[in-house]
Formats: sequence, C-alpha cells, structure tokens
Amino acid sequence: MYVTTQSVIERIHASARPMVIAVTGGGSGAISSLLEVPGASASVLEAIVPYAATALADWLGGTPDHYCSERTARAMAMASFQRARELSSADPHTLLGIGATASLASNRPKRGPHRIHVAWQSADTTAVMSCTFPSESTRADEEQMTTQLILDAVADACGIERSLQSTTNDKAVERRDQCAPLEWTELLLDMRKWVAIMPDDAQATARPVLFPGAFNPIHGAHKRMAEIAAERCGSPVTFELSITNVDKPPLDFIEIADRLLQFQGEQVLLTRAPTFVEKAELAPGCIFVVGVDTLVRIGDTVYYRGDSAKRDAAIQALANLKCQFLVFGRLLNDEFTTMSDVEVPPALRRLCDEVPESVFREDMSSTELRLS
Repeated sequence: MYVTTQSVIERIHASARPMVIAVTGGGSGAISSLLEVPGASASVLEAIVPYAATALADWLGGTPDHYCSERTARAMAMASFQRARELSSADPHTLLGIGATASLASNRPKRGPHRIHVAWQSADTTAVMSCTFPSESTRADEEQMTTQLILDAVADACGIERSLQSTTNDKAVERRDQCAPLEWTELLLDMRKWVAIMPDDAQATARPVLFPGAFNPIHGAHKRMAEIAAERCGSPVTFELSITNVDKPPLDFIEIADRLLQFQGEQVLLTRAPTFVEKAELAPGCIFVVGVDTLVRIGDTVYYRGDSAKRDAAIQALANLKCQFLVFGRLLNDEFTTMSDVEVPPALRRLCDEVPESVFREDMSSTELRLS
C-alpha cells in the first residue's frame, strides 16, 4: 500500500464518520485496504459484497434495471446509509453509505465499456463518480483503478482532500452531486412526513386530487390522466411522489431532483408514505388517481403478506378517511384492461369511479420508456 494511501485511510478512520460499504463487480480491494489500516473499527460498521445478481437484488429490495449504472450505485449507497442507521446509534448526520458497481474485464463478454460507478450518501448529500477504463487495461489494472476510485469517494465523503495517487491514466472522472434542502433531509430522516412543492398561483382545494406514482419517468399517459382527473373532479391534480418504498431503499437526493424536474409548474407532494393508507392519512378525503393495475394491488392479499384481514382493514381505513379512487384502464399482458376485467374486493370497488376506455386509452408505460 502506498504511504499516501495509508495516510488518507488513517484520516478516514479518524473522521468520526461511521459507514457501511457495498461493492459489486470489483473493488473489494478497497474494503481490504480500509481494514488493513489500524482504526477501521471507528469507521467501518459493515462491508458487503453482493456479487451475484440475486445478492444485489436482495440488497436493493428488487432487481435493478441495469446492474452497472450510476443509478444502481446510488441505490446501493442509500441502502448502505439505511443499514448504517440500523447498526449505529451515532448522530445520523455523521453516518455514510458507500455503494460501488463495476463491470471489469473477465472471462466472458461484457455489455458496453469496462467502467465503475461509485456513490456516497449522507443525511444531506448524494454524490456519484463514474469512470470508463482504457480499452487496453487488464483485469489487474482495472481492479487497482477501481480500488483507488472507491477510496477517493470514501475520502471525499469524509471531507478529506482527495490526494490519493491517480491510477486512471488521466481518464476523466464524471461527477454528480446533490446537496439536499433541509426539508429533504428531514424527510429522509423521518423528521417530517411530507414536503409540498407548489407553483406560485396554486390554490387550496376543499377536496385534494392526489396522483401517486413513481413517475420514472413521467409520460404522456400520466399527463392525460391528470388532465381528465382535473376536469372530472373540478380541482387541480397534485402529483404525489413517495421517497420511500415498502421493500426498497429511499430515493436518493439526485433521484429526487431528477424526478421533480419533470413537474415544472405542477403541484407536487413529496412524501414518505409508501402505502395508500399512509397517503390517505396525509390527505383525508382525497380522490386518488390510479391505474387499474394499482387498484388490483391494493386489493391483493399478496401485498399484505397473505393476510386478508389486514387487506380488509386497510380498505376500511381508506373508507373511514373518506377517500375515493378515480380508476383508469391500463395495458396489462398486451390487453387494455378496465375495472370490469378484474376482481377487487367489493368494499374497495365501492370507493371507485371508473374512467371509460372511450375517454382514456394510452398503452405506454414508464418501464418500457426506461428500458428502451
């Protein structure tokens, strides 16, 4: 190990920034380097290498669209940050999550160039660095560069000048970062339940019309649904984006910023309400704008761990909160599907009003757009 590397790692250990590190596809040398220098117990809470595709999906709570991408590195860093919060009683503002995913030279063909994406997550910042390796690099070269870049990112996260010796042959490292407004940090740390983003001319309505979704990305069908909902309900639509998911890590700050850019001039409610009951508690009496596929999930016991009593209790809670659903047809299994084509519990159906196919039919989906 270079003396310069050791001195920086010593400063990392002395920085009082407890962290969890997750790396896949390469870069385990960074974990070894951190653990070889005395004092690692002050900084490294846990290190994990979810190398198999199934292991990475388990770490992230679902299969990523792409295994080696900036977005996946950021999701790994957020999962690491959340894990650090579970493992440490330290001030959450001192905790860090590190995530790195690499596609390096191997004994099988790789899609795209050899590359690495490494991200770090704190209570108020998301940062990610990406680098493509020279085509002539060997696996050993790429492992060394990957280790160096991960250590650079850890030092950066700890506020230490990145003085490690460059091993990337001056190849440019692309960087993105997003410092969060205080409200986003409070949302992530569960110090608040929602943040409203409203245009200057927004007006309060007696009955909110809430359009929940991931909007990854938003597309024409979403916009047409919002237009129809506003016309039928006589109130502007507020798009609701939850940063939390029942099984997945929260959205990171770059992801939040990217998705909010899609809603210029629109009313948006940023929440940490992954379930419809939690959303309803934030906006009692609201009208939810949903696709029929979402309605089916609300009534499916699979989403209540097979417990029909919990499902029924959730539906009753929605009824008690005087919420209703405006339901739009969706293309499912290559067929346009409406409420009449699906089975939902009668108690849930009574809360619904359907938009007929003659008024709305769009066959696009966010998943198709994302993977195209």
